[in-house]
Amino acid sequence: MKRLIVHVEGQTEESFVNEVLRDYLVEKGYHSVEARIVGNARLRRRRGGIRPWPSVRTDIVNHLLQDPGCIATTIIDYYGLPDDWPGKALAGTFGTAADKARRVEDAIGRDVGMVIGDRNPSRFVPFVVMHEFEGLLFSDCAAFSRAVNQPQLLQALREIRYEFATPEDINDSPETAPSKRLQALVPGYQKPLFGVLAILEMGLAPIRAECPHFDRWLLTLESLVD
Repeated sequence: MKRLIVHVEGQTEESFVNEVLRDYLVEKGYHSVEARIVGNARLRRRRGGIRPWPSVRTDIVNHLLQDPGCIATTIIDYYGLPDDWPGKALAGTFGTAADKARRVEDAIGRDVGMVIGDRNPSRFVPFVVMHEFEGLLFSDCAAFSRAVNQPQLLQALREIRYEFATPEDINDSPETAPSKRLQALVPGYQKPLFGVLAILEMGLAPIRAECPHFDRWLLTLESLVD
């Protein structure tokens, strides 16, 4: 049985792993599932925002080298990703949301592989959320409105959702990123609290049905269990 380390961007993703993903993947056969906030985020005065790639790569490489039997993955928002991340410069020029995510994932996977010289590249499964974690919350608008106890938001949430082919396509400008849309709709929106409450309410099934890139990531993790 394998151990999974999930390198996450911040508190919301950390809570998602601890409250939702861990039990699901342990049931699938993982011995343990542990979230790690990357780039020494706990030591920074201001939380939030992804660190430059060299800092994140150091964390990932150290964990892979310290535990040769583990699998490592990431939950990192594409929105706000620093330009020094491998693949980011080219990812935004063309293609679908999933295409952009895969370009970054492939590039960071190659970069980590070159550093650790691992003959088993499946030990690292990069995952970039398109365009950010809050996009997943539009997978079940009714569940989100119930979770935050604001049923009057249902229609507005659905109008946003159906402007796009999938929740992962909700765009990433500073004005229209998923988190910005939710902040405009939900008074006092608190990212870590509301995001996890919503996913606990909806469960993983609607996210997998609505978000194909997210679903492929989970399928990959499931396939690596002994």
